[in-house]
Amino acid sequence: MTAKEYLKQVRHLDIMIHCRLREIDYWQDLLSSVSGVNYDGIPHSPNRPTEAHFVKCLEKIDKIQHDVEKKVEQLIALRDEINSKISLLSDHDEQLVLRYRYIDNCTWEEVAGFINVSLRTVHRIHGIVLQHFPVPD
Repeated sequence: MTAKEYLKQVRHLDIMIHCRLREIDYWQDLLSSVSGVNYDGIPHSPNRPTEAHFVKCLEKIDKIQHDVEKKVEQLIALRDEINSKISLLSDHDEQLVLRYRYIDNCTWEEVAGFINVSLRTVHRIHGIVLQHFPVPD
């Protein structure tokens, strides 16, 4: 795994968490829009599910919430690990570039503005630091 791939794991996990949270929103919307029981007297198939529809929604929500909790724990551990590795770097600008870009998910333009250098300088610093950033096996 390259240094860039290692660092991008934070963003990937964060995106995955937000996707799963949107899924929870979907199931909650579906849960609130479940229609009532229809007693129209029409015979129904004996093979149709007898479980209420909202139960399926609640089970999905619960399953996704557990997955989100696991991913959040992974994200916290990964951020701590990456932060400690970034702290080992001797150059302050290298630390800032990596923290702003990979921990805070800033754009390149934002990183340049925060550390008050040109965009080209940010890319140069980034390229240099990736060459010697310690990646775990």
